[in-house]
Amino acid sequence: MDVVGIEFESVVDHPLDEVFAWHTRPGAMPRLVPPWQPMTVVAETTSVADGRAVLGLPAGLRWVAQHEAADYDPPHRFVDQLSSDGVRSWPPRIIGTWRHTHEFSAEGPDATRVHDRVDAPVPAAALRSTFVYRHRQLADDLDAHRDAAAAGLRPVTVAVTGASGLVGSALTALLTSGGHRVIRLVRHAATGPDERQWDPDAPAADLLEGTDAVVHLAGTSIAGRFTDSHRAAIRDSRIEPTRKLAEVAARPGGPPTFVTASAIGFYGYDRGDAPLDEKSSRGDGFLADVVADWEAASAPAADAGRRVVAVRTGIVQAARGGTLKLMRPLFAAGLGGRLGSGQQWLSWIGIDDLVDVYYRALYDDRLSGPVNAVAPNPVRNVDYTAALAGTMHRPALLPVPAFGPRLLLGSQGARELAEANQRVLPVALQNAGHRFRQPLVGDALAHQLGHAQA
Repeated sequence: MDVVGIEFESVVDHPLDEVFAWHTRPGAMPRLVPPWQPMTVVAETTSVADGRAVLGLPAGLRWVAQHEAADYDPPHRFVDQLSSDGVRSWPPRIIGTWRHTHEFSAEGPDATRVHDRVDAPVPAAALRSTFVYRHRQLADDLDAHRDAAAAGLRPVTVAVTGASGLVGSALTALLTSGGHRVIRLVRHAATGPDERQWDPDAPAADLLEGTDAVVHLAGTSIAGRFTDSHRAAIRDSRIEPTRKLAEVAARPGGPPTFVTASAIGFYGYDRGDAPLDEKSSRGDGFLADVVADWEAASAPAADAGRRVVAVRTGIVQAARGGTLKLMRPLFAAGLGGRLGSGQQWLSWIGIDDLVDVYYRALYDDRLSGPVNAVAPNPVRNVDYTAALAGTMHRPALLPVPAFGPRLLLGSQGARELAEANQRVLPVALQNAGHRFRQPLVGDALAHQLGHAQA
């Protein structure tokens, strides 16, 4: 096959040096890998001048991208091409040539033309969605960093629990690509200067030494049948570990900002059509009880004068995890449909908008206490179903019978998860002037699934 490839360019409203520098930092590559592709970052390059990046493919295969020193011309160009490093990297070489030229040119003092050229025996149509995604991510991430800088944020050191999870991995990549340092609090022995071993039941007194903030994301997944053991795991992985971490943050010299994950489950599983903001009352159910105790567990940090933010997260839209990952194959097969009557409210948020909320929580002193991390436009289940089906160009004609979720989740799990009816609004964020990347569910789904328009 002849070399075909693609050329794709856009203009981002940021200075040339800033745009180029973003690409050189840790976190840039994870932020650019499309989430619908079966590809993960195994090792980022140590240098876009002459380093090597490794991407993981299905079946344990490896894609090795070697940066070419001879073509390095900062801040205007760097080049990488497909290479080999061991047996697992040989099969991808069957495509032959893959040479990716990244070029940047100033379009004035505050704008940069970003031009990508891939020379490879791959049709341009097969690559277009990837570059639409990459350029959108670049522009939006740079906007997020500009907002932070305009608010006075300078490079900070942030300790993060749950850094390897769906949200944690996206957040740590966003932070490091913005020039911030992330210290991952891990349960295994630390493997480098950016890891510290964390015992949730007995965290070390100096665990947070030298940090400016902590983001606490760790906790057993809520998804699953609400058996006694699962309910215990949900509580035990959240409440006491949060309390003990807050006690460490409360010690003299502790970080001034303590951000903890929370959930809109606080509002209960069925609030009808009532709009819910951060001042709305606590609802009923197991999850409402857990979330209330979870948020209360951060009291030691608040009592010590730390600014505490509880990020009450809605249903996260991410191709790599959560409900969208589960539903995507069903809808791709034309088997998707509304759940029950379809009239229940779904308060959702795109994964990139969620990490922006955590980012803002680090620097915006106006955010304190509970913050609803949801998009400003909640939708009914039937409308969400239509949006997902439309994004994937599939019909959605088969409603899911009520017994389906109960078979998978049990009656309590179905009631509090699959059938939850909560119309939650991000009032605290809106009062702070927060800008959402994708305020409409159709746009969020298209971005995550590779159907966005340039």
